[in-house]
Amino acid sequence: MAISVFDLFKIGIGPSSSHTVGPMRAAALFVQGLRERGLLEQVRRVEVQLFGSLSATGIGHGSDNATIMGLMGEWPDAIDPSQIGLRIERLRETNTLLLDGRLPVSFVWARDMLLVDENLPFHPNAMTLMVFGDNGELHRDTYYSVGGGFVVDQAQASSGVADMDRTELPYEFSSAAELLGLCRTHNLRVAELMLANEKAWRSEEEIRSALMTLWRAMQDCVEQGLKHEGILPGGLNVRRRAARLHRSLQELNKPNVIGSTLSAMEWVNLFALAVNEENAAGGRMVTAPTNGAAGIIPAVLHYFMKFSEIVTEANVIDYFLGAAAVGILCKKNASISGAEVGCQGEVGSACAMAAAGLAEILGATPEQLCNAAEIGLEHNLGLTCDPVGGLVQVPCIERNAIAAVKAINAAQMALRGDGQHFISLDRVIRTMRDTGADMHDKYKETSRGGLAVSAVEC
Repeated sequence: MAISVFDLFKIGIGPSSSHTVGPMRAAALFVQGLRERGLLEQVRRVEVQLFGSLSATGIGHGSDNATIMGLMGEWPDAIDPSQIGLRIERLRETNTLLLDGRLPVSFVWARDMLLVDENLPFHPNAMTLMVFGDNGELHRDTYYSVGGGFVVDQAQASSGVADMDRTELPYEFSSAAELLGLCRTHNLRVAELMLANEKAWRSEEEIRSALMTLWRAMQDCVEQGLKHEGILPGGLNVRRRAARLHRSLQELNKPNVIGSTLSAMEWVNLFALAVNEENAAGGRMVTAPTNGAAGIIPAVLHYFMKFSEIVTEANVIDYFLGAAAVGILCKKNASISGAEVGCQGEVGSACAMAAAGLAEILGATPEQLCNAAEIGLEHNLGLTCDPVGGLVQVPCIERNAIAAVKAINAAQMALRGDGQHFISLDRVIRTMRDTGADMHDKYKETSRGGLAVSAVEC
């Protein structure tokens, strides 16, 4: 399985990578398949079936609307989020869906958008799309949104090969031990090794340009989060806090992190809150590696850029590459899907990635980088995914802020050591996998346990 940094970091929309970005991509891929089969013009009706976690919390996460947008030919990285509501309203009024953005077909919401209380065997996030012509069913396919916007169709799931990218990398690794061995053998930093691997897909110039595009998208997301105020959509009446906190921090006029650690922590909180509030509102953001955990990695990078005396484009590049190395390990050996292993797979993985990225640009050895990631992930083990109301708001928004501070502390602790640590990064990742397997389904993105239930009882 070959995983690129651009698989882990993708420009998309909120509020969820697995429940919004994934379903939109799956539906767009389904339309693409219909086009390739020459079936588009024969379609008269479309039916959507959402299973498992997509059924349980799909409405709160916008899975239904995202699927419709994908059927209309939209992709998460290009769609205008402000137009989604208007287009859904028009569809509901007319019972007509513009397939591929141009072909009117019948779609009656109550009949054709089905929430099925059933788990399909491959993954909790499953959806089946069907199209019908004049003489009955034309085609169907089932897709699994496996976290971070990754999508697997039924053929891939049945084959047992979830990732079809078989690109040969110069420094292939599937464990932290292998990564460290390669770094030692070839005298490479983690970012250098990752850059060499990325060149298997694209030129160094393209890599650097694309990574800077991701960073600008993260900056834009923070800026948008600092502008907007009011109540987040969804019915919980959660108030945005980032804009007000920003004004408060500007008024304090405190010195930087050297003079006031508390001030620095508040800025980290601010950056994370801004991203996750924007995500919760369905805005444009970067999956890192998921939407529910999207505030951690940009918050830590913003922290470094704000409080460092000298910052360069190379810092940004190395940060993403160092973080991605750990994200690859988490995805290969456990999961980044809250529906599969709980929030430890989302916020835990993102915390470990951010700690690794920060350690890399602060000059960590590969051993210290893995130590930073291990500390960040270890102290998120067992974290449940129990969003109140199925919305990526409570506890998700604050959880990103806490994990961002934790990532910075993990990097600082690792840099004070020599990289040797009692529990290896590989063991912690395996523990995350095993803990997720043991975790009851009600604590994995279904909103049927934990804080989701406590909030209702209160």
